[in-house]
This record gives sequence, structure tokens and C-alpha cells, in this order.
Amino acid sequence: MSTYLQALTIRLGTGLGNMPEAFRQRHGEYLKSVQRPDGGFAGREGESDLYYTGFALRSLAILGELYGPLAARAADFLRQRLTGQEAIVDFLSLIYSSALLESSAGIDIFAETTSDWRGNIATALERLRRDDGGYAKGELGVASSTYHTFLVILCLQLIDRPVPDPDRIVQFLLSQEATEGGFHEIRASKRAGTNPTAAAIGALTILNALTDDIRENTIDFLLDMQTDEGGLRANTRIPIADLLSSFTGLLTLQDVGGFDELERDAVANYVHSLEQEEGGFHGAAWDSVCDVEYTFYGLGCQALLTQNIAS
Repeated sequence: MSTYLQALTIRLGTGLGNMPEAFRQRHGEYLKSVQRPDGGFAGREGESDLYYTGFALRSLAILGELYGPLAARAADFLRQRLTGQEAIVDFLSLIYSSALLESSAGIDIFAETTSDWRGNIATALERLRRDDGGYAKGELGVASSTYHTFLVILCLQLIDRPVPDPDRIVQFLLSQEATEGGFHEIRASKRAGTNPTAAAIGALTILNALTDDIRENTIDFLLDMQTDEGGLRANTRIPIADLLSSFTGLLTLQDVGGFDELERDAVANYVHSLEQEEGGFHGAAWDSVCDVEYTFYGLGCQALLTQNIAS
């Protein structure tokens, strides 16, 4: 049985398979051009890190370009990070990147690891559990986070470990639902957001706890997030759309059955406006630089739009 992320990779790869070869090639070349000498990938500043390396490898995987010397160099970078103490976002990036390398290039970065690394990761993740059933961002965190609770579930799937006491997680997620629809990131949040809503729906889907009422409320909330630009915004306080919110919103609307109610041509035009001729995507209308994270979101948006149209 495939995990949520594995199924999503296949889904996005299938969508990009409907795109012209020239489209796939220019974005593949952009991603290859920004791999650093240590085999990893970086953000807009600083050194290679697990977070951005994860987005680059996800993008290359859905483009069918994760193999050969590039994959071998990426594996060398990941192996260097096996003994580090990582935040949960980086844990997920490391584990999922390793899974992508194994499935796409036949490289197992854990092959020479003698410790019970899966068990160690599961133990570390459980230290983030809070009394309300959710998971915090870090061990010192007080508040449970909708997004990080979703990340923990994804990590546990990838290391083939059961989710402890899933009913408590469901109760926490339901407590995060806003009266106007959508979900809060933390209990103290003043308004629901596109991205925590996507995380909550993903988690509830994995836990088989998504109800018709939640689907309907989520559709109404996300449709209100579409701006005049065509893309989706992060929350009602932010007037400008961005590719991250557009991707998570598109994905969630497809999953809850509301995609046909979206102005899809407007979304497609918005995504296209951020695509660069030399490859890569800007993150929003205000942006002037490409990076691997927003390139993944741009490719993901295009895959979802194309796949839906094609089907």
C-alpha cells in the first residue's frame, strides 16, 4: 500500500506526463543547474539543506529526471545528514528524499545503517505529542500545530510505523476547524488559512475521518481564497495569491470534490504568469527570483490542472 506522499508523487508525475516535452525539459534543466557541489540544494541564500533538497528531488522525481550521477550526488549529501538532529520538517525531507532515491534511482541511503533508525525516529516524533492529541513544532513547543501534526503522520507512514492513538489526533484536528470554514494552524490563530486547511484535510483523509460536512465547509472556504489574479491566497487578511497556497488549495479542492467550482482558467493563467522561459517559477507576482520550492509548487499546480483536464 502506497503512502500519501508516494501516491501524490505518482499523481503529479502522471499530470506532468501530459505536458509538452519542452516544458518538462526546461524545468528539469533548471533544477539540475542549481544542484550544489555537495549534492544538495539550497534556498535563496545559505548552504544546501534538507528542506530545499527535498523539494528539488520531489520536482525531479515528478519530471522523471531523478537518476544517474545527479541522484548519486544527492544521496551522498543525504548520507552526511543521517546522524544530525533535525527539525520535523527536515526529518520528513530526509525520509521522503531517501524514499524517492530508492524508488527512482535504486539507491538506499540507509543500507549501511545498523541502528534501528525507524524506531529512533518514531520515538523522537512522539516527544512532540501534546495533551490535546496533536503534535508541536519542536520539543520545546507548547502549542500543537495542524501542519506539524500532518507532518508527523506523513513521517510515520514513510517509516512504516502506526499512528499512535489516532482518535486523539482526529479530535485535535476537529478542534482546529474554524466556524467560517477552513482550519487554524494553532489554537490561538485568529483566522483559518489555506495551508493549515490543506494539512488538516490531508491528515483527516489518511485517518479516514473526513466527513461530508467538513468537505462542504472546506470547499466554500477555499473558493473564497481565489483572488482576482486567479491564484489562491494564504488567508483572508492577505490580498495577494501565491503558488504555495494555490498548490495546496488546488490539491485539497480536488480531494474534497470542489475543483470544478473553481475558476480553473484563471488559475492556469496565474500559474503560467509565474513560469520563467529559462525554467523555474517565481512564488508570486511580487517575486523576482526562482527557487526549487516554488518551482515544485508551480509544477504541482500545472500537473493538477492538466491531469484534471485530461481526465
